[in-house]
Amino acid sequence: MTTGSISPKLASLAWPLVVGNLLQTFYNLADMFWVGRVSTAAVAAVSLMFPTSWLFISLAMGLTAGSVALVSQHVGAGEDRAADNVVAQTTLLTVFLGVLLATFGFVFRHPLLTFVGADGAVYTEALQYIEVLFFSIPFTFLFFVFRAVLRGAGDTRTAMWLMVLSAGLNVVLDPILILGWGPIAGMGTRGAAVATLIARVFAAVVGVYVLLRGNWGIRLRLEDLAPDWPVLRKLVTIGYPATIDGAARSFAAVAMAALVARFGPVPTAAYGIGVRLMSVSWTISGAVGQATATGVGQNLGAKTPDRAAEVTWKATVGTLAVLFAAGGLLIAFPGVAMRVFTNDSAVVEEGVRFLHVIGPFLSFFGGLMVIQGGFRGAGDTRVAMALSFLSRWVLRIPIALLFAYGWTLRLGPLVLSGLAWGVGGLWWSWSISAFVSFVMGVLWFSLGHWRQGVLDEESKPTTAD
Repeated sequence: MTTGSISPKLASLAWPLVVGNLLQTFYNLADMFWVGRVSTAAVAAVSLMFPTSWLFISLAMGLTAGSVALVSQHVGAGEDRAADNVVAQTTLLTVFLGVLLATFGFVFRHPLLTFVGADGAVYTEALQYIEVLFFSIPFTFLFFVFRAVLRGAGDTRTAMWLMVLSAGLNVVLDPILILGWGPIAGMGTRGAAVATLIARVFAAVVGVYVLLRGNWGIRLRLEDLAPDWPVLRKLVTIGYPATIDGAARSFAAVAMAALVARFGPVPTAAYGIGVRLMSVSWTISGAVGQATATGVGQNLGAKTPDRAAEVTWKATVGTLAVLFAAGGLLIAFPGVAMRVFTNDSAVVEEGVRFLHVIGPFLSFFGGLMVIQGGFRGAGDTRVAMALSFLSRWVLRIPIALLFAYGWTLRLGPLVLSGLAWGVGGLWWSWSISAFVSFVMGVLWFSLGHWRQGVLDEESKPTTAD
């Protein structure tokens, strides 16, 4: 990413990430599809555990955010040996925290299920599922290490192919272990978790083998598997805001769903379908944002910050163009899009209203994710976190309360009176928050405080007072 035309290289980095993101979604859908053949309680149990599963993935992504920034900047600076050391330190950190989290979760699995509201048959099914799922956490974290460090080195295809194999293994095992086949007795929801565990162990083992071989631009060296405290501190410093960011996004999604649910099943169903349609844009823009992080990191390491900025701006403009066209399709054919998922006329009607409000602003959701990728590549994950909080908690939730419920907010001498638009106010809270936070992200990135990168910070001399 440090030489040549930027746009083709961005596309080459991004498309395997798009495929990987889609496969992660497919992973979850496969479990739900086959569990649906067991019982309603089984479906409810897996649905109830999905936010917990997603929280683990968010934590893994956050923990490895620092490795992407450090590896990409070391690679851009031609410091391959230092990049290899970051791989080892990331592996140490994530395995330790993965085992710690898995142990903690397993020990407190019963209070956790009670806390999320599981009872009766749903409690029993959820317990069978989550007991096995906790064992998969360290392996999930290891796979994300593999994915992150290769991405930092500029290789997104190897992780994509491993994800293809892992997801394929999960899809094959799901019906066998959930429903049974031949001499294998069906295990219900526990079978779904066992299939996931096997697939993630496979992905982790192959990923570690690839890193030990070192034929893909980055290497895990056994002699580096001793704590390097300065590097570990740097990984934690860069990674913790991304971890908090992921958790906050998960909780914001839960809060927004709760606000919609108060208006009844029809808006809730329309919202659920609308969000699934929007998730296509997140898959694309999330992948472009990850590719942008690699490009920014490598160019900062190569001491070409202007090119790093060009990477971000070109990625942002390209994403805006693609998603503006996608939003136009949703505006032009909202009923067609909704009827793919439901034939309920009331749900379709409310979904059309949702898409008419969201469609013109769809590109700004994606544009913000790309800008955040630029900050993460520079190692400035705190700004990326701040933009997420701005979009969701500072803007979207308060605007939803003002516009939908008519709440009055007092900010010192300023009093904001609510409008009580009903459920339509919730749709507008999404669009307004997306536009305002995107503009703020562009302005913040334009200031250029991110240009020094994390390697320059390490090399700054200290002076005595």
